[in-house]
Amino acid sequence: MHLEEATWTDADAAETDLALLPVGSTEQHGPHAPLGTDTVTARAIADAAAEAHDGEVIVAPPVPVGVAEEHRQFTGTLWVTPETFRAYVRETVASLAHHGWDRVVVVNGHGGNVPALEEVCARIVRHDAAYTVPFTWFEGVDEHASDMGHGGPLETALLRCVAPELVREDRIEEAREGAAERWGEWLSRVNLAVDSAEFTENGVVGDPAEGDAERGEELLALASAALAELLETVADRDVSRPAHR
Repeated sequence: MHLEEATWTDADAAETDLALLPVGSTEQHGPHAPLGTDTVTARAIADAAAEAHDGEVIVAPPVPVGVAEEHRQFTGTLWVTPETFRAYVRETVASLAHHGWDRVVVVNGHGGNVPALEEVCARIVRHDAAYTVPFTWFEGVDEHASDMGHGGPLETALLRCVAPELVREDRIEEAREGAAERWGEWLSRVNLAVDSAEFTENGVVGDPAEGDAERGEELLALASAALAELLETVADRDVSRPAHR
């Protein structure tokens, strides 16, 4: 059930304690992919997993702005501080829990959100009336995960599968020409770069031409299956906190 499409009486009749909260970002993804790529992909994975799950799942509206200041030199990028993002996620989960949907998987589509999500989900579990875990879709695609860049093969492939009309196919070559081979500027295992504009001319990392719709279908299947399995585990898990020892 998608909350933004349901009436309150529909929501009240839902017989589940499971919810998915997609979180993404509004940030540059090169000249060929939309600013909302991370939100579109997170929502697509959440939808596919909810459909695959054997039972009812609440799908909350996506959080479209995340921790993305690293892309600030590219027009259209929006961001909030990690503190604001954590507070927004925590209070949204509290709202879901208030209605009885207190087992929540946060479905993430943006790498910059990962540290904040790990911290806030742990805080929710320890201190709030909900059990919450983060799931980042591109970490759940087996061997494909090593190809994750930015606006590169994985994100372009998934977009070509779930929202092909959003990909500017006539700009793929432009995206390739200005792309970096890897994320960051590394020395002694330290990333010296703070912002993506320091190492990529047009915001792209990786080759988007290597991400066709067929690969996108495989990514969707892998990530949604991993998320559906996680949902099943969360649904059955004993979420009570261990006693003091």
